This record gives sequence, C-alpha cells and structure tokens, in this order.
Amino acid sequence: MDFSALAEAVHQPDLFADAEPRYNVPPGTLISVARRADDEAPVMIEQLWWGYRPAWADAKSPQPINAKAETVATSKYFAPAFKRHRCLIPADGWYEWLSVDGRKQPHYITRADEKTLYLAGIWTERGDDLAPGVAIITEPARGSAKEVHDRMPLALDNDSLEPWLDPHFTERDAIRGVTRHIDAGLIRHWPVSTAVNKPGDDRNAALINPL
Repeated sequence: MDFSALAEAVHQPDLFADAEPRYNVPPGTLISVARRADDEAPVMIEQLWWGYRPAWADAKSPQPINAKAETVATSKYFAPAFKRHRCLIPADGWYEWLSVDGRKQPHYITRADEKTLYLAGIWTERGDDLAPGVAIITEPARGSAKEVHDRMPLALDNDSLEPWLDPHFTERDAIRGVTRHIDAGLIRHWPVSTAVNKPGDDRNAALINPL
C-alpha cells in the first residue's frame, strides 16, 4: 500500500507502516489503523483489533466489525467513538460475495486507479487484554459495488483524510461537512478464487487475481 496521500494529509512525510502485505484479512485479528491515541497525539499507524466493544460493555456484548454510516453518530454504542475516536483503515480492496446459480462467488472490489483506499472507522478502548477495537463504517453500495452487495465500506477521498482524523471536529454535521467519499466511478470489481473462503492464508497475492 502507498501511504503517501495520508502522510501528506497529516503533514508527516515520514509516516509509514511496517506491516507485511495481507490478502485475506479476517475479522477478529489485528489490522493496520491510522489514528490519534488522544487529541494531542500525532497520527500513527498501529495494529488494532478488528472487533469493536467499548470497555464499559460487558463480556457478552457484541463485537461488531462494522458500523452503519446512517446511525454511527447517534447509536449509544458508537457515538462516543464517532465524536472523539475516528480512524482510517488503509486497504487495497475488500471482498464481497455474489450469489450465482445457488452458490456464492467471491469478488474483489478495489479502486480502478489502483491507489490505496482509506476506509473510515472508529476505535475504542476495550475492557480486555486486547488492543483497542475497531469497526469499519459502511454505507449503501455505490457504483459497480452495487452489482455485488448492497453495502460497502465508506472510502474517503484524499481531501477528507485530515479532517476525518482532526479531533476538533466533534459534531456530526461538521464532520459530514468536511468529508466526502470517493467518486463512485473509481470502483471496480472482478471474481476471484473461492480460496478466499478459507481464512488463514493471508500472504497469497494470487487471491486477488481475476478468474
């Protein structure tokens, strides 16, 4: 992944990540996340847990991996993080499954210009020994992504990266006023091997190859 757009947005030319490329990242694992640990901290790329459960929630509470854009700012579970703990998840693409003749065919969805996607997310301190937890914000699918699934991650354009991570924006209307998703015309997808159905093999670059 190319982090240059994010590095430029947050005015940190030396921002980088040491993570090895991963091609099949399952929920309930550590993922690369750009965030501020507090309002005064610089943006860092860290490994956080893909599974959101606030520290105040009990051990039986859900650990969602996604939060809907329509309700993330008003839900008791998500609203505090939307206000103060927004983050970005850099990715080259994601998988969705399309029903074809009674079976589910995985598709890889990415940017047509091959640039890094920056997925909007929220994070929270958890009440266990795991790293802080993350949920990716989703919105109704747009562009060609609608051919595969009715929802998609909220991928922000480059001008939105800095304000999304800016702790001075705390109100929903203000945040929405300074952030935009990428143009729907940038989204493309293709079918890939059903090998992605088996989590564990996340170093195989062939998983994203078109069939």
